[in-house]
Amino acid sequence: MTKKIQILIIGNNQSGTTPELEKIAYDTGMEVAKSGAVLVTGGLDGVMKAASHGAKDAGGLTLGIIPQDNPSFANEYCDIVVPSGMGLARDFLNALSADGVIIIGGGSGTLSETCAAYMYKKPIVAIKNSGGVAEKYADQYLDHRKNVLIIGVSSPREAVKTILEKINST
Repeated sequence: MTKKIQILIIGNNQSGTTPELEKIAYDTGMEVAKSGAVLVTGGLDGVMKAASHGAKDAGGLTLGIIPQDNPSFANEYCDIVVPSGMGLARDFLNALSADGVIIIGGGSGTLSETCAAYMYKKPIVAIKNSGGVAEKYADQYLDHRKNVLIIGVSSPREAVKTILEKINST
């Protein structure tokens, strides 16, 4: 049996999510599921919930790695819940669980996950029209080390196509 590709979608939590971001996240989750990859998220609300919802509607498998120690905090679209009990440190667990990362919008928590993925040289794609961290760091490196270019894309379909290409070329 071949290991399934795991794609992490990161972005705004509930407090920063707009209907437009939810639509982008939902569509990206659908594209991940259609590709046959496993969707990994932080398992909570906002972009995480919308992406998981999209993946579930497309028949995909979803994994939520939550910061709490109780699985009841996970959104209802998570098939598998890992209650890390790690608080904010779970950002590293999320990044290390992924073969590649897609950024949709995002604030400081998303930046933390992006930095973790960057330090471990995970392929990273950012959807440019989603604002936040994705908009700010698209088509850039995070620092002078130039570990990974964060590739800016325009759509959910392009995000998944690009991340799969990067994952398969490493």
